[in-house]
Amino acid sequence: MTKRWHISRRTMLRGLGAAVSLPLLDVMSATALLATEVERPPMRLAYLYIPNGVAEGAWQPEQVDDRGRLLKLNRWMSSLEPYRDSLTVFRNLWTPRGNGHIAGTATWLTGGSFDGEKLDAGGASVDQIAARHFQNQTLLPSLELSSRGEGIFTSSLPRNSISWVDASTPAPRDIEPRAVFDRMFRAGESGLGSRSVTDLVLDDARRLKRRVSTDDRKKIDEYLDSVHAIEKRIAFAEKQKLRASQTPRLMESLVRPGAGVPDDHGEYMRTMMDMIALAFWADATRVCTFMMDHGQSNRYFNFIDGVNGTWHALSHWKDISGRTEDDDGKTSWSSRDEKRTMYNRVTAWHTEQVAYLLGRLKSIKNQHGSLLDQTMVVYGSSISDGHEHGEKDLPVLLAGGGGSIRQGRRLGDRKDTSMSELHLAMLQHLGVPMEQFAESRSPLVLGSS
Repeated sequence: MTKRWHISRRTMLRGLGAAVSLPLLDVMSATALLATEVERPPMRLAYLYIPNGVAEGAWQPEQVDDRGRLLKLNRWMSSLEPYRDSLTVFRNLWTPRGNGHIAGTATWLTGGSFDGEKLDAGGASVDQIAARHFQNQTLLPSLELSSRGEGIFTSSLPRNSISWVDASTPAPRDIEPRAVFDRMFRAGESGLGSRSVTDLVLDDARRLKRRVSTDDRKKIDEYLDSVHAIEKRIAFAEKQKLRASQTPRLMESLVRPGAGVPDDHGEYMRTMMDMIALAFWADATRVCTFMMDHGQSNRYFNFIDGVNGTWHALSHWKDISGRTEDDDGKTSWSSRDEKRTMYNRVTAWHTEQVAYLLGRLKSIKNQHGSLLDQTMVVYGSSISDGHEHGEKDLPVLLAGGGGSIRQGRRLGDRKDTSMSELHLAMLQHLGVPMEQFAESRSPLVLGSS
């Protein structure tokens, strides 16, 4: 390899019916041409959404100093302690024009209003505006992911849409890990579906590795190992489905999801988080949304120790009879404290999945640092306290972002601040030339100033 040889960031490894995006390599950098020139790494953006809000006290940090620096997170957020210096926990963010399971979900990323009488989310969502900015720079403009919903509201469009192409057009969501994987790595139907993607592109990878540095060879190997690990996880889930289908008694004991969705919900969440990390690592896209559940989730979380009932029922933690809202008529609770603790355990479980993603991003390194430093992850809900359906003091935090964002603090005072100011700040940190988002012309100040 000569010092002047370089390749495009959009170079892909190709084989029969497969195409694999590559992570950022030294040989793609401008430094391959000018050793003294330092290239600014691209920034990525992910929004992770949970419905049903959180109980008061389950989100805000336990200890901050007089400058707002995070000293200790609360017990329900403790899985994020290893990343505390990379977090901003917001206070007094709100959505003045959208609230509740319907309007709040549909407008969480648009800053618009939703009156329920017509399909209108107020405009394009922040992720889709960012996607248009990057559309000629990556394989996919964006990824829109969601878990497969449970309960009576799974067919409600506004409850299942946070990403909007325009005011009346929700972006299609992917709920199956295999579908996400194929969008990134399968170039077309080849008839070779039983062969691994990494096997199909191996010859191209070998040719490239002969021309790059030792560091780049290591990056290519680590990246392809990660692709192969996800392939194995998906294949294992499919084998488990086949095994269950051949065992009638096992089939009878299981309430099974549709094809392509892992049976274990935790495994499902982690696989989807892996897809986000892989997409950003490959620079297949720089924008992603993930609805960790739909906007009024009735999913049972009885697989969490000490939890009984559906998520939405638990969110109304002041009602313990089991005969209100969409309770199942079978589950009741002995006290508000018991029910609120269960509600908090569900919140904590979802935060653990986010911590898993942050760990994956932090473990991925390139010449500019960790992928977490090059990714802004916004995690939160469109409802504050689930029982009250509150629109003020929304549970929202921001992770990552590197040196351009001053992290490790709680941000926000007694003044209510529109979440549109956060969205505008996210767009500007991505380099999108926008001076206004929804009603906001003032971005939230996230830097050191």
